[in-house]
Amino acid sequence: MAEKKKKSGISMEALTSLDAPVSFWKGIPFGLQHVMAMFVANLAPIFIVASAAKMDSAQSAAVIQAGLLVAGLGTCLQLYGAWRIGSRLPMVTGISFTYVAAACAICSSKGYGAVVGAVMVGGLLELVLGLTAKYWRRFVPPIVSAIVVTSIGFSLLTVGATSFGGGSGAKDFGSWQNLTLGLVSLVACLAFQLLMKGTAKQLSVLFGLVVGYVVAICMGKVDFSGFQHLAILSLPQFMPFKPVFDPGSIISLALLYVVSSVEVLGDTAALTKVGLNRLPTERETAGAIAGDGLISSVSGLFGCLPLTSFAQNIGLVAMTKVVNRKVILSGGLILIIASFVPAIAEVFNSLPQAVLGGCTIMMFGNIILSGFQMISEAGYTQRNITIAALSLTIGIGFTQVSDIFVNFPDLFKSIFASNCIAVAFVVAVILNSVLPGEEHFLSAPAEKQNDEV
Repeated sequence: MAEKKKKSGISMEALTSLDAPVSFWKGIPFGLQHVMAMFVANLAPIFIVASAAKMDSAQSAAVIQAGLLVAGLGTCLQLYGAWRIGSRLPMVTGISFTYVAAACAICSSKGYGAVVGAVMVGGLLELVLGLTAKYWRRFVPPIVSAIVVTSIGFSLLTVGATSFGGGSGAKDFGSWQNLTLGLVSLVACLAFQLLMKGTAKQLSVLFGLVVGYVVAICMGKVDFSGFQHLAILSLPQFMPFKPVFDPGSIISLALLYVVSSVEVLGDTAALTKVGLNRLPTERETAGAIAGDGLISSVSGLFGCLPLTSFAQNIGLVAMTKVVNRKVILSGGLILIIASFVPAIAEVFNSLPQAVLGGCTIMMFGNIILSGFQMISEAGYTQRNITIAALSLTIGIGFTQVSDIFVNFPDLFKSIFASNCIAVAFVVAVILNSVLPGEEHFLSAPAEKQNDEV
């Protein structure tokens, strides 16, 4: 057999090299694979927040359209970079789940305009954090990162359950129809994941959505009114929402931008390990964080949510070893082109919340398990156990009983009262800074007894 194995007319050597020359057209199937792996997860946060913000169909369709555009632009930025911004690694970006719970809380109290304003300002903060990463990254050890990821998973459980029941404010919330749709979608996801092999497993959520969507049509649960008078092509809307710069909302999301920066540290390390078999350079890590920050601010200008690197695509790189930047660029361009086709956004906009809940609830559980795995990798030392236990207990427990903050200032409450991620992160950072080393947690050695007195 020839040393250079061919796959769809492209040598494996080219696919596994960052900058090998690859034809754009031959690279499309591999780029499309990356798009399919992240497509649903990219749009899912938008569905959830749009429902919480009680957007009409035209508004949510505009945000979905913007979500496709900024995901494509962010991917291109990370692939090739500009100045010190962008990792120049095979990194795919999409709308982050990290901000969903906080954005929903802000929507209920301040409106979606406050979310947009906070996204724009917070993105600039993450840009600065990226450019200055070498000065602060040593203050965020693996245990803090692990606690952040775990708390993100826990914060999304109620979000997933709400979608499963039909969505926030739904008149038929918890109806047997909604629960049936959620269950059918969940079972379809599980069955696909169990029966398929290789990279096809990455499409289990998409399969669950398709099955759930078809069943929902048969049950009369899909509203097709949004397809009337739909243009074939249209430009994503610039500034579709008036930004509101509310201090509490800005600080709340700013903390999550710090959290997201910590996540990107781990994602960049994982990507270079599985795809290039090396550690990331300082330039790559800093550029990845800065790139996420810049594209998140741009996302705010289009009325959309913050972005981050997608773990799903890191998993795809681990399985396929495809890291060629030109190949993944084709995926980013597909997302950009899709943003100009309103019908694509409308298909997802007409998706019942219960179907989405059935497909995402397992995804949210996996985030928790990823956090547990990271805690394990950080090490079950007594110090780490103490930090994790206190951070998660205070972060998750106190925000479940938000009245505990009744005597705190309004600004403090708006930031922390319903944001378990921010609370857990702050507590973890404080504990990591003030607690003594592991040797102080160990039992004192028994004193040697004197020989017979």
